[in-house]
Amino acid sequence: MTASLGRTYPPVHTYSIVARDAETGQLGVAVQSHYFSVGSIVSWAEAGVGAVATQSVALVDYGPRGLALMREGLSARQALDALLANDPGRDVRQVAMVDARGTVAAHTGSRCIPAAGHVEGDGFSAQANLMVDDSVWPAMKRAFEESRGDLAERLLAALDAGQAAGGDIRGQQSAAMLVVSGERSPEPWRGRVFDLRVEDHPEPLAELRRLVRLRRAYRLADESDELLAAGDYAAARARLEEALTLAPENDELRFWAALTLFRVGEEAQALPMLREVFARGPQWAELVPRLAPLGLLPESPEALRRILAQRPDGGATYDHAAEGAT
Repeated sequence: MTASLGRTYPPVHTYSIVARDAETGQLGVAVQSHYFSVGSIVSWAEAGVGAVATQSVALVDYGPRGLALMREGLSARQALDALLANDPGRDVRQVAMVDARGTVAAHTGSRCIPAAGHVEGDGFSAQANLMVDDSVWPAMKRAFEESRGDLAERLLAALDAGQAAGGDIRGQQSAAMLVVSGERSPEPWRGRVFDLRVEDHPEPLAELRRLVRLRRAYRLADESDELLAAGDYAAARARLEEALTLAPENDELRFWAALTLFRVGEEAQALPMLREVFARGPQWAELVPRLAPLGLLPESPEALRRILAQRPDGGATYDHAAEGAT
C-alpha cells in the first residue's frame, strides 16, 4: 500500500494509547498489533517532552519530528497540526500525541481501514484501526480511567481491554511499551523507565506483562545497589527482597542478590540462595572466581571456598580457583 507521496509505508494497523500520568509526570505509549515488531515503528517518547503513536499506513516521521516540535515548545495539538499540514498522505494516517503538560491530540484519517477511530481523555488518547468493530477504543478509554497503579499498569489495562473487546481483526502478534520520566534531561536516554518490545508472540500482551514485571524487579535491584553504595543497608536489603518476590524464577537476580548479601555478612541467607542457583545452572559457579579481582566479592580464598562449596559437587572442581585467589 502506498501513500500519495509515492513512498511505501508500513501498514501498521493496530491499537495504541498515549498518556501522561498526572501524579508523576511520566509519559508513555503502549501498542499491540498483528504486525511484526510493532514497537519499532509506532512507539516514540522522550523524557519531559512527550509521547507519540504513529500507525495505520504509518509515516514514522511523526514520531521523531513530533517530539522535536514538542521539545521546541509546541503543544501536542500544534505539533500534530503542523505535521499533518505537510503530509499529502494524511488521510491514511492515524497519529496521537501527548505533551509534558498533558495536552493530547489525535488524528484518524478518513481512509484508515475500518473499524477505525480514536477517543481522547484527560491526559491520554486511545486509537485503533483495522479492528473487529468500533468498541475497541472506547473500551480502552474506560479501562485506563478506571484502572489503578502506575502509568505502566494503566497502559497494560488499556491494552488488555482493547483485546477483550475484539482487538485487531487479524489477531495478535506483537506489542510494546515505552514509558519515560516527566523530567527533561540533557541525557534523555536516562529517563527511560520501561522500554519493552514483544516482537513476535502468540500472546504478546501476556508476554509484555511478564516483561514489565521483570523490568520492575531489575529496577528494584538497581536501586538496591545504589542504596548499598550509599551505606543504607536496611533499605538496600528491602529492595532486594522486593525484587526477588517479583521475579522468584529469575536466577540472575537471585545470584547477584545472594552475592550482595554475602558481601554484607549475611552468609546464612546468601549461601542457600547460591546453592539453589548453582543446582539449576553450573555456569553461575564458574563465574564466581572472576568476581573477586573486580571487588564484587572479598578477595579471600576461604570466602571463595565457602561459596563454591554450595555447588552440587561440593565445590571440589574449583579448589584450584580458591587456591589461586589472594
